[in-house]
Amino acid sequence: MKKNLTFRQMLAVGSMLFGLFFGAGNLIFPAAMGQQAGGSVWAAAAGLLVTGVGLPLLGVAALGISRCDGLAALTRRVGSRYSLFFTCVLYLTIGPLFAIPRCATVPFETGVAPALGGSGSQGALAVFSLVFFAVVLGFSLRPGKILTWVGKVLNPLFLVCLGVLLAAALIHPMGPVSVAQAQDAYAQSAFVGGFLEGYNTMDALAGLAFGIVVVNVIRDLGVTEPGAIAVNTVAAGCLGCGLMGVIYLAVAVVGAQSRGVYPAASNGGEALLTIARHYFGAFGAVILAVTVTFACLKTAVGLITSCSQTFCQLFPHGPGYRTWAIGFCLFSFGAANFGLETIIAWATPVLMFLYPLAITLILLALGGRWFDNDRRVYVSVTAFTLPAALLDFLHALPAGAQALLPLHGLLEAAGRYLPLFSLGLGWVCPALAGLVVGLALRAAKPAR
Repeated sequence: MKKNLTFRQMLAVGSMLFGLFFGAGNLIFPAAMGQQAGGSVWAAAAGLLVTGVGLPLLGVAALGISRCDGLAALTRRVGSRYSLFFTCVLYLTIGPLFAIPRCATVPFETGVAPALGGSGSQGALAVFSLVFFAVVLGFSLRPGKILTWVGKVLNPLFLVCLGVLLAAALIHPMGPVSVAQAQDAYAQSAFVGGFLEGYNTMDALAGLAFGIVVVNVIRDLGVTEPGAIAVNTVAAGCLGCGLMGVIYLAVAVVGAQSRGVYPAASNGGEALLTIARHYFGAFGAVILAVTVTFACLKTAVGLITSCSQTFCQLFPHGPGYRTWAIGFCLFSFGAANFGLETIIAWATPVLMFLYPLAITLILLALGGRWFDNDRRVYVSVTAFTLPAALLDFLHALPAGAQALLPLHGLLEAAGRYLPLFSLGLGWVCPALAGLVVGLALRAAKPAR
């Protein structure tokens, strides 16, 4: 029985995993973080690596170690209704609600809008996103070999172009990373700011969603023993996530260095454009726009395909794959036209709600053998975490939304009595309390 992948197979699986993860958010958020963190960029980067690299790796590993056949099977350890709820919300978040629309708005912000000088940008966004999602839909309805071709050609092209830009910026920096003071949340705690910025990449959620893809590929390559699958899954994950980590660090440092010449941009797409123009002028902006567009196109096709297949499985008596794909493309087109900043503003509270539930699920799956995957532990931890995550969601809502809701008293009380709430980590202590209660219930009445 085959125990390990060959070196070439391991590289192929790691590269595939990198291709699944790497999309629009993997560039714009480290760039924005670097600019805002300034001299505290190393502490911020450490936090980002935890949630942007470590958690995705653990998410992939959790699917391999738990021996569950996908996210829905893993979440059924909490309950069938919760499984349906969490799986739907997670796929909608990394799909048509936020991640897929972001795939259209990032290349627009970095290429089309600057070329127009900001004039008529709303109409231009509508036209650009219409063409973008028409192409995405065409590929999604006939994936065949086109997705493989796009991944093999465009991923290397994107990495080469990005490598040239980052090499120029690191060899000839605009200033030392210590040139600017940390801003906003990074002034309070750079590590926590980077930790929460990692939520925006959505990669831990993607790790739970796509982990089974990696497991199945490893099985198809001849590794079938569960322990060996887990080992090879982690090894491939280290390759793919390690490459992401190197890129995160480089982009964050370049973002921090750019504060020596430019003020912090309103978003990461604008920051990358400014850096590209600084080193290569108009040509740099064109190269950045083209490569980001095709990289985001690849990601959007993969997400539309994955979400459509998942919802066909979740609702076997519902619409077919074609209907889901068309519906998701239409919805994503509408969401994209709200613009990148609006998408980010509304994605943040949803991610503040989802990530605590994802983190606890990953950790429970990894440590399940210590409590025999007792359902009471899963239920207890989730039951304690969910209300705190909901408070984090309300606290992260845009100011306009908070003003319309009677939240002041509730959030003030949460800030007073819930440890770490002001940092966006109000779920940590309730989750630990839920773990203690779950283990106590198991000890009091062991499962038969």
